[in-house]
Amino acid sequence: MPRLAVLGHPVSHSRSPAMQNAALAALGLGAWSYEAIEVLPEHFAALVGALPDDGFKGVNVTVPHKLAALAVAAEASPAATMIGAANTLTFTDGDVIADNTDAVGIINAIGERLSDRRALVLGAGGSARAAVWALRQAGAEVSIWNRTEVKGEALAAELGALKAERDPRSGAFDVLVNATTVGLRQASERPPSREDLKALPVDADSVGERQVVVDLVYGSHETALASHARERGARVIDGLEVLVHQGAASLRLWTGLDPPVETMRRAARGEDQDG
Repeated sequence: MPRLAVLGHPVSHSRSPAMQNAALAALGLGAWSYEAIEVLPEHFAALVGALPDDGFKGVNVTVPHKLAALAVAAEASPAATMIGAANTLTFTDGDVIADNTDAVGIINAIGERLSDRRALVLGAGGSARAAVWALRQAGAEVSIWNRTEVKGEALAAELGALKAERDPRSGAFDVLVNATTVGLRQASERPPSREDLKALPVDADSVGERQVVVDLVYGSHETALASHARERGARVIDGLEVLVHQGAASLRLWTGLDPPVETMRRAARGEDQDG
């Protein structure tokens, strides 16, 4: 029986098994399975090396393992190579092949023209790298803010983006992407509070109707950023919607089949598949 999994932090992968197993069943691949495996960074490489012998065909990877996932691969797709991070590994003939479906997941979730639009990406980790690269490929002008300025500046230089000011005017951007882990614990434990926004360089009152706000964080509760942006009339794309689209792209790589996106969306959001 082919096995698939998601490796990472339990909060980050809590929705993936239900979503992917629903998709496998809809595709007539009920003999396949998809599970969640929590792994510490120091054990990541050893675990990946052992998975093919346990019947695994591929895995998704969440924070904090996306840079390590690229490092353990024998081959990498152009996207994973240029982004410098991987969220999808495929095991083929003894080799580990890395890909990055975060990028296409973000673009497909946004689903609108991005050329000549200004985007601000918050963060400089693996998810941020994918967001910056994807937005740049789509023709957007991208600025990067990171709490550690040197890291943000280095990423901007590497991917052809701009380094944002220490306190960027968030209202000046058409697209705002939160690719930090700010809100991760809050999203899993309690409803949002405006106080949570203070950890991000976002002028809450400047968020408005003309903006697209993408928050890659997801959990049982909406994040403070997503909740506030929605109240202000912005178009909000939450982490679950991005999860659906990147998960669909990963599933296509593993099975060669077109994924049932609506089935995946309903499962990710915990909706009744028959309702």
